[in-house]
Amino acid sequence: MSRPVYILGGHQTDFSRAWARQGLDISDMIRESSLGALEAARLECADVQSIHVGNAFAELQRQQAHLGAMVAQVIPELWGVPAMRHEGACASSSLAVLAAMAEIEAGRYDCVLVIGAEEFKNTAGDIASVNQNAAAWQGREGIECKFMWPAAFGRIAQAYDERYGLDRRYLNRIAELNYANARRNPLAQTRKWQFDALSFTDDDQANPIIEPGTRRQDCGQITDGACAVVLASEAFAKAHLARHHDQSDQAMARLPRISGWGHTTAGLRLLDKLERGRDQAFMFPHVRKGIEDAWKRAGIAGHQDLSGIETHDCFTSTEYVAIDHFGLTAPGQSWQAVESGMIEADGACPINMSGGLIGCGHPVGATGTRMLLDAARQVSGQAGECQIDGARRMQTLNIGGSLSTVVSFVVERG
Repeated sequence: MSRPVYILGGHQTDFSRAWARQGLDISDMIRESSLGALEAARLECADVQSIHVGNAFAELQRQQAHLGAMVAQVIPELWGVPAMRHEGACASSSLAVLAAMAEIEAGRYDCVLVIGAEEFKNTAGDIASVNQNAAAWQGREGIECKFMWPAAFGRIAQAYDERYGLDRRYLNRIAELNYANARRNPLAQTRKWQFDALSFTDDDQANPIIEPGTRRQDCGQITDGACAVVLASEAFAKAHLARHHDQSDQAMARLPRISGWGHTTAGLRLLDKLERGRDQAFMFPHVRKGIEDAWKRAGIAGHQDLSGIETHDCFTSTEYVAIDHFGLTAPGQSWQAVESGMIEADGACPINMSGGLIGCGHPVGATGTRMLLDAARQVSGQAGECQIDGARRMQTLNIGGSLSTVVSFVVERG
């Protein structure tokens, strides 16, 4: 990377909150997360030089577009600050982060506010489900189903099974681990949910089939929420610390920074991606490339240099894909990392200590910034009961659609 980009602070809303039931909406989420991030970063609105908003479905869920301008509407102190909105399905706010980083690296701005926000609980679940289908190729996916995304990621599980063999008990275990991690996260949607002995089995009553290849506990939890982070250049970060009477090298070293990034994009249609990966070493070569690009820019060799991972688990099959694409196992052998305990809290590479999309929740447009903030909290020792002991370097993997838009960040101490 040409210039380091520091994370000065951030704020996540409570993902269990249903805002519409309190007479609130996405504008209120944007306000809370933005002001919370500035407070956490010890900044004033006057410090913000640019704003980027990630959101996927506001036009469909609330008939509300133009969310870049929404920020100044709800925070008048930001009136006049340049702002724009980004859409890339579940990777929307990661794209917003990339745009903000580009501005900082180019020297255009030194302090940028990035917000991810999504509202789903203002409509019935079936309506929200149909709205989310807009991230697929409408009418051309070639998958007969009632629910597009459980069907698509069930098809990915089936493809793994056909190519390598796949025992469903490992998908069930991924779900169990992520729900368990979420119980330690005070902002997780499912932190108070209860399960019984059959919940993480293939019992058709306790864990029914939603679409072929996907059961209830395989599914990430669509919810309301927002998460904002403040990104800054090295010069701004140093000046900011000086303003707060801490100019030591140790203070800079404690600041989390984005040391590497990867971004790849494939087509919309899942079946085309499966076909393109048929004779490749990895099922989804573009996902592997996004991860490797982040390693190269960070100057690291691979997963062995990570303290942990925050990865996309919109379904358990998505995390199963991530495990071998990160190289934790050979392609197709992700089950080994699950069985060995490698991805657990005390394992060699813990995954989704936040609870992930399954446990923490998945407000689509906010997921990328949420992952980034959790990674920053880990490396700065501020992750509370979710903390990985001695965490120094984390990586995120955020995916939009059926693995169409892929963004990965490496985050480490300054």
